[in-house]
Amino acid sequence: MSLIPTTILTGFLGSGKTTLLKRVLTEAHGQKIAVIENEFGEENIDNDILVSDTDEQIIQMSNGCICCTIREDLRVTLQLLAAKRRKGLLSFDRIVIETTGLADPGPVAQTFFMDDEIAETFLLDSILTLVDAKHASQQLNDRQEARRQVGFADQIFISKADLVSPEELDALQHRLKHMNPRAPQKVVHFGEVALSEVFDLKGFNLNAKLDIDPDFLKDDAHDHVHGEHCDHPSHEHGHAHDHEHGEHCDHPSHAHEQGHHHHHDDDVKSFVFRSERAFDPAKLEDFLGAIVNIYGPRMLRYKGVLNMRGTERKVIFQGVHQLMGSDLGPMWADGEIKMSKMVFIGIDLPKDILLQGLEQALV
Repeated sequence: MSLIPTTILTGFLGSGKTTLLKRVLTEAHGQKIAVIENEFGEENIDNDILVSDTDEQIIQMSNGCICCTIREDLRVTLQLLAAKRRKGLLSFDRIVIETTGLADPGPVAQTFFMDDEIAETFLLDSILTLVDAKHASQQLNDRQEARRQVGFADQIFISKADLVSPEELDALQHRLKHMNPRAPQKVVHFGEVALSEVFDLKGFNLNAKLDIDPDFLKDDAHDHVHGEHCDHPSHEHGHAHDHEHGEHCDHPSHAHEQGHHHHHDDDVKSFVFRSERAFDPAKLEDFLGAIVNIYGPRMLRYKGVLNMRGTERKVIFQGVHQLMGSDLGPMWADGEIKMSKMVFIGIDLPKDILLQGLEQALV
């Protein structure tokens, strides 16, 4: 039987997650979806759709969807759903897990890699993050959880963009892109997203191409190599004040490119490593193993397509926190430049140590 695709939905409070879930649960979209809700949520869909004093943990909707609240841990809930599906008691095609407003999606994602029974039944498709444009800069400044959710995302939906100026939206998109160049950003109206943009995004599929926003790489030459965040100490106190004066200083838009991210020395950052020299497999494995051991909790997502000595095929690897996996991908095409490309997204990762270590793992 094929694996059941699973989507993790995370996002800022008020970003429209509930609207999106309500639609999934009640609209006639022809898909049978099981939504797992983290009960500790501040805003519970139950109140609107369900009579919440029921003891039933699993409730079937009129359109065949299922709403399920987590009482124990996620594994138990997933196993319960899978068992009921095997016995023919429930029928559903996919799962959406909603994490509460400030939850870290990391451990939820790790469940799908770590637990054999879960991994044999479910396939993690992607992590979606909804960002409320109106309150984003405040939330990103004040809450590391909000920054983490951005770093984890495979796809970012920005809601309430109509409540901010085009300049503010542009500044926000720049800021998000520096935290996470892998995730495409889409401006949506109050969480109303076409389901085709929510499902089957293959964010965790090892063989999906390595998506890094092309504009992000375009800045590379002057930007990343020479210290993307100009290595000034993070002015924690500077935030609010920085914000007031600097953020929309109406400079012409090319200055824009480099200007923005200097105002937010966010702790969630990303950087890219590339090289046309092949990696020595043993050295690389040792180095990545050591890095993940030390910095794992601060490594949100990392992904790469690698040129390894000893194989004519691309090696594809990715990880979440301490968990890392790799696989042989397609052959390098004739005439294709064998370039290794890796992107790391994490919290205050020591960029120099990482880049130097990767450099030393080359043949």
